[in-house]
Parts: sequence; C-alpha cells; structure tokens
Amino acid sequence: MTSASDRRTPLKVVIAKPGLDGHDRGAKIVARALRDSGMEVVYTGIYQTPESILRAVVQEDADVLGLSSLSGAHLEYAEELCELLRENGRDDVLFVVGGTVPPEDTETLKGFGVHEVFGPGTPTARLVEYISQHARRVRLT
Repeated sequence: MTSASDRRTPLKVVIAKPGLDGHDRGAKIVARALRDSGMEVVYTGIYQTPESILRAVVQEDADVLGLSSLSGAHLEYAEELCELLRENGRDDVLFVVGGTVPPEDTETLKGFGVHEVFGPGTPTARLVEYISQHARRVRLT
C-alpha cells in the first residue's frame, strides 16, 4: 500500500544502457516522457556495467530501474541486475526492460525478476501508466 508521503514524492527512475550498446535515442525519449509526467529521471548514459547501474539505483534511492537494450544481451544483463538488486536489499525496485527483446525472451526475463518488458513502438503513455501504477508496490521474485 502506498503511503500519503509516497504519493507526494515524485517517483525516481534510473534509465540505464548496459554493455556496448551505444544506441540511446529510445532511452532518451523514454527518459523525457517519464520526466514530463512528473517523475524524477536519472539517465546513466551508455556503456554501463551492471555494477555501475546498481550504484546509480542505490545512490539515487530509485523506485524504478529501466534497462534499455538493443544489443541482444538483455538476458545476461537483466539476470545479473536482478541478482545484484536482491543481494543489495533493493528488491523493492520496479525493474522494467525495453528495447529489441524477442517475445520469446519475455517469460525468461520475468523468471529472473523483471516486472515488465516493453518492445519497440510501445507508446510512452503506456510505460508512464505502468510505472505509475506499479512502482513502490513490488518485490523481486
């Protein structure tokens, strides 16, 4: 259940680009849409390691982690990040993945602990709505 103070504090979202994936136009569009909806957004930039992404989540006390992947390495990075979040007591972070994720990988990602997967062409309004409804109400499985 969300407390009254949670409703007054903007959601804090970390948007991250892992590994050698240098294509960040989509991540920047998502970051702007979330910011425009009233969320506080931290964009880590490209070429991040799972450890640097975790550091950003912890330092920023983020409510949400959005991982953008266009390189095909989403399974490896998401699995490692789910483990790092659990190990560091941040299983309260809503973890979403977006990018070019084959539909057959969605259930695998959710099995790791990712809460939702958003593919190419997802309307930003749908992402904003999902995050608004589910952040601060989760635990990684």
